[in-house]
Amino acid sequence: MSILDAPIARLDGTPATLGEITGGGPALLVNVASKCGLTPQYTALEQLQEQYADQGFTVVGIPCNQFGGQEPGSSEEIAEFCSATYGVTFPMTEKVEVNGEGRHPIYDTLVQTPNEKGVDGDITWNFEKFLVDSQGQVVARFNPGLEPDDPVVVGAIQQLLA
Repeated sequence: MSILDAPIARLDGTPATLGEITGGGPALLVNVASKCGLTPQYTALEQLQEQYADQGFTVVGIPCNQFGGQEPGSSEEIAEFCSATYGVTFPMTEKVEVNGEGRHPIYDTLVQTPNEKGVDGDITWNFEKFLVDSQGQVVARFNPGLEPDDPVVVGAIQQLLA
């Protein structure tokens, strides 16, 4: 089974699969949080969405409250914060766990991919990024501190879309 077939609700609670949320195209999956030092990455994530959406690419925000309790809000609060503060237009999913016994099945697959430093395993912090192709294959993993507009991330997206 592809991770695109995995059920995950949209932020508003409507049922979906990851493939429905990505529109069947390539995507950058990011575990996000509203009260993190890395939260300003939303700006660059939205820029990626705007720049590459017409090529079938989408950013998907996946809220998670497992790191320092930095995503404590309700779905409505998360949606309002992202829209009002960062002008986020890309799709967001329900809040999930990315590590531990309650880890969402999508992350069971994602954590098997090593990042740009060759490290796989548990998600280390908010804003870890996974580049996934239109078949649901994980193409790349980027650590939380690597900005979404870093040439390494942008180059991987461009190569995937070429």
